[in-house]
Amino acid sequence: MKTRLLKQTVMKGLMILSAAILLIGFSSLIWTIFSHGLPYMSWEMVSSIPGGGFYIGKEGGILNAILGTVIITTVSAAIALIIGSGVVLVLNLYAKRFRRTVSTIRMVQDVLFGIPSIVYGAFAFAIMISFGLRTSMLAGIITVTLLILPIMIRAIDEVVRQIPEDLVNSVFSLGATRLETAGVLLRQALPGIVTAIMLSVARAAGDAASLLFTSGYSDNLPFSPDQPAATLPLAIFFQLSSPIAEVQGRAYAAALILTLIILIISLSAKWISSRLSKHRIR
Repeated sequence: MKTRLLKQTVMKGLMILSAAILLIGFSSLIWTIFSHGLPYMSWEMVSSIPGGGFYIGKEGGILNAILGTVIITTVSAAIALIIGSGVVLVLNLYAKRFRRTVSTIRMVQDVLFGIPSIVYGAFAFAIMISFGLRTSMLAGIITVTLLILPIMIRAIDEVVRQIPEDLVNSVFSLGATRLETAGVLLRQALPGIVTAIMLSVARAAGDAASLLFTSGYSDNLPFSPDQPAATLPLAIFFQLSSPIAEVQGRAYAAALILTLIILIISLSAKWISSRLSKHRIR
């Protein structure tokens, strides 16, 4: 009895300690970003491009990085969603009887899921060198798509696999085609798909390593896919190392904006998923 009570006390203490460490770490991170970034936040910061160069210019803002992040993230997530949904439907509906092949594909996908983003960037850079291509927004979009595709596939696949087999059989028994059944599966998996999209968008928006060699960096607004494009993570990376205080301030402002974007995405994913889950057939 005493041993059991001791174990419970130790486990409770470890849980409280873990929660405290997590809370302190998160609070310290948020406080640091807000305390350094908030003083530099202004309308000019979010509505203008850097003046005099992003590394030494004291004037201007980070509109180029904000737009670059939004464009690259949105387009990459849309492409990954289309491809990822198709792959998941093939694995769970069309190729289900080929269990060994499906298992192999999922194993490969898990390996791709764990590869660091810098490796994707190095791979894309090697391809660019081979074909004589230069850094561009299009190269960044392709690289980020490859990066988040395993995340998208894994998240959607896990949700689709939780759909009751009886539901799928019931749809087939009503004379539905495989395409119609795929529509039913996607509607049932919609909360998970929304979560997958949000997770992928958050990963894409916050990644710098995969874009370091592919999208490049530019002070101009990213309106051409064959030109370099700035992003918020790269703005933080480059400008924080500047010896000029105003430039470092832009970096902290970029960090604050990026943090707010990630927080909004996370809260939106939770709210949308909870709303959509009410309409699922269980």
